[in-house]
Amino acid sequence: MRRKMTITIDAEIYEGLLRTAGQRDLNLVIENLLRPLVLDRTLDDGYRAMAADDDREAEAQEWCEGLSADLANEAR
Repeated sequence: MRRKMTITIDAEIYEGLLRTAGQRDLNLVIENLLRPLVLDRTLDDGYRAMAADDDREAEAQEWCEGLSADLANEAR
């Protein structure tokens, strides 16, 4: 859901935004700048750190493959 907000900023900042954004939508530029500052990304950072751990990823892959083998051998 989107919300409308009116803000007042220094003219120099506004001109810089226009230079940075070019013809793009200023709303999108401002939203993208603010998003990492106001949204809690702790969970995302944790998943990113786990994915970067090669030993953990290898162990997880081995575990998943073991589950697949178990399912293939399960009586139906």
